[in-house]
Amino acid sequence: MKKNMSSADSAVRIVVAVVLAVLYFTGTLSGTLGIVGLVVAIVLLLTALSKSCLLYMPFGISTCKSE
Repeated sequence: MKKNMSSADSAVRIVVAVVLAVLYFTGTLSGTLGIVGLVVAIVLLLTALSKSCLLYMPFGISTCKSE
């Protein structure tokens, strides 16, 4: 997959994913909201590690400077 995310974008996604995971595992987020938050955290972490966002592709968005 083509990379379309900058390092700053990836860092923000990783921080948000970690915060959501911590909130889930400490019990602050629970039930359906907790599961949704955990799924969002996993998706954010996977997109940050791959540096490719599927939602950016149809709109032609790229925050990566190395085109």
